[in-house]
Amino acid sequence: MAEVKDQRHPQYTKDRQIVNELLAQITPSNRDYAELARLSIRYKGFVGARDIQADLLKVLHNWQLTEEELFTKTRQIHAIGKVYMGRDEGQDDWA
Repeated sequence: MAEVKDQRHPQYTKDRQIVNELLAQITPSNRDYAELARLSIRYKGFVGARDIQADLLKVLHNWQLTEEELFTKTRQIHAIGKVYMGRDEGQDDWA
């Protein structure tokens, strides 16, 4: 059986910076919750970026949330309004 080689995500450098910012947050904003959820979805099952995956779990733990609680919270946040207005307006980064 062939060994699966870790891949480098094309958004790794930008995402690493965001994850570092999330790790430093003590009282997360709605945008922080949305970023954590977005990156959790992006890296779930991704073969590689194991440091980011581990740090995303660490942020969840620091904020005392399960993944399901995070997703419930972010669904509520997105239902209220646009979280990403202002910064990078018009640019979707879900790749």
